[in-house]
Amino acid sequence: MPHELTKEEIHEVQAAFKAAAERAMVAGFEWLEIHGAHGYLIQSFCSPLSNQRTDEYGGSLANRMHFLLETVQAVREIWPERLPLAVRISGSDWVEGGWSVEDSIALARCLKDEGVDLVDCSSGGNSPLAHAPTGPGYQVPIAEAVRREASIPTAAVGLITAPEHADEIIRNGRADLVLLGRELLRDPYWALHAAQALKQPAPVPNQYIRAF
Repeated sequence: MPHELTKEEIHEVQAAFKAAAERAMVAGFEWLEIHGAHGYLIQSFCSPLSNQRTDEYGGSLANRMHFLLETVQAVREIWPERLPLAVRISGSDWVEGGWSVEDSIALARCLKDEGVDLVDCSSGGNSPLAHAPTGPGYQVPIAEAVRREASIPTAAVGLITAPEHADEIIRNGRADLVLLGRELLRDPYWALHAAQALKQPAPVPNQYIRAF
C-alpha cells in the first residue's frame, strides 16, 4: 500500500535521481530532463491536492516545492553546467484549489536560481477531476506565462502537430522550444517535412536521399 515517505526515504529517492543523472552523463547524454509532472512523485509533492504532509515537505507552497528543489540541487552536483538541465512540470492541475499557473511561475523562478536552464510546461495528470481545455496548443499559454514572468526559457507541448503552428509559437516568443511526442510516432520524419513545409533547408542524410 502507498505510504507517506519518511525523510530517510525522501533522501534515498533524491540520491536515486542523482545516480540516474550520473549514469546518463557517463553514457554520453547531453540533455537531462527531470520529470516533475503528471501526478508522478515530484508533482504529488508540489500539488496541494495530493500533498497532505505536515512537515517541511508539506503545507505552504515553499514547503511543497522543497522536494523538487532539493532533487535539482542533488542532480546539479554532478550534472555539468555546460550541459542543459530541464524540468518538466504540470503547469496546472486544472482543478480549483490545485496547483496553478501562478504556482508554476513561482516554482520556475526558484528552478532558475538552482541552475535549471529550461522549464518544459505540460499540465494535468494529478486528478481525475481535471477539466483541461484541450485543443491544439492548449498548454502554450502556460509556457508563455512562465517564460514571461519567470524570465526562464520554456518548452511548449501538447497537440502541436502543424509546422506552421510550431513556427508561430517560436516566432512570437511564446516559448523557446516546441517538443513533440505522439506526432513523431506518427511521422518519424516530421522535422524534415516541417522544414520543407516552411521552405527551410532540410538536409537529408545520404543514406536516405533515395526515399526523398
